Amino acid sequence: MRSGFATLVGRPNVGKSTLLNRILGTKVTIVSDKPQTTRTQVRGVLTRPDAQVVFVDTPGIHKPRTLLGERLNDTAESALGDVDVVCLVLDATGPVGRGDRFIAARLPKDSLVVVNKVDAASRADVLAQLQRASEFEFAEYFPVSARTGEGVDALVEAVVARLPEGPLYYPDDMVTDVPEAFWVAELVREQLLAVAREELPHSLACRVTEWEWPRVRCEILVERESQKGIVIGKGGEVLKKVGTAVREQLPDGAYIELFVKVDKDWQRRPKALDRLGY
Repeated sequence: MRSGFATLVGRPNVGKSTLLNRILGTKVTIVSDKPQTTRTQVRGVLTRPDAQVVFVDTPGIHKPRTLLGERLNDTAESALGDVDVVCLVLDATGPVGRGDRFIAARLPKDSLVVVNKVDAASRADVLAQLQRASEFEFAEYFPVSARTGEGVDALVEAVVARLPEGPLYYPDDMVTDVPEAFWVAELVREQLLAVAREELPHSLACRVTEWEWPRVRCEILVERESQKGIVIGKGGEVLKKVGTAVREQLPDGAYIELFVKVDKDWQRRPKALDRLGY
């Protein structure tokens, strides 16, 4: 039996969360086309007869503009220590840039490079991206599509092959260690990100304040009064849509109460970030 930990690391929006969901065959982390969707480490557990891999999804490493951004980078970088495999995820549809090089310089040389989104790039572009990525001189390179699953099995086999022999870290029927209340709050934020625009995605935070199943109360935080109306929508239209979409992903009978609260500049206040678990 092989077992161990594998971290997915990279810039925002390279598809780390979509890749983790594809590897596990189930949704354990929210996805969005907005940068910095992932704000905490999310562990997804793949258990097979011969192996258990604990994949760690991380926030995208970026140039921070707020205290929240600094903490997201710290969260991502802390996931690099004491793991068995590091996977640097790159985007096949964009150039290898300064941000990718910044991250690569901090990774061990036995890391794996994952060039994601090959379904959205031409064969020539994928080959060119692999060529550019080769400058990092890492161990192996894998072109994959998290969206379609292409190349993902080969990546998983390479990760398993690098794990030491060891015990199960989690029960074999467990796919994530994300607490239920945190997961519901993340589902609410995911639906809000789908309708959010401009600066609003970064200003949104969600937390469950009451849990009396099947009744769940979730608080949505914004930073300014003007953002409150956007989140609520005309006649509460946005909140209704969000609540419906979240309930569809929960067990039958779930009742979600959504409330919007202004918490001025929470991204820049240490106590606010501590309270939200960032």
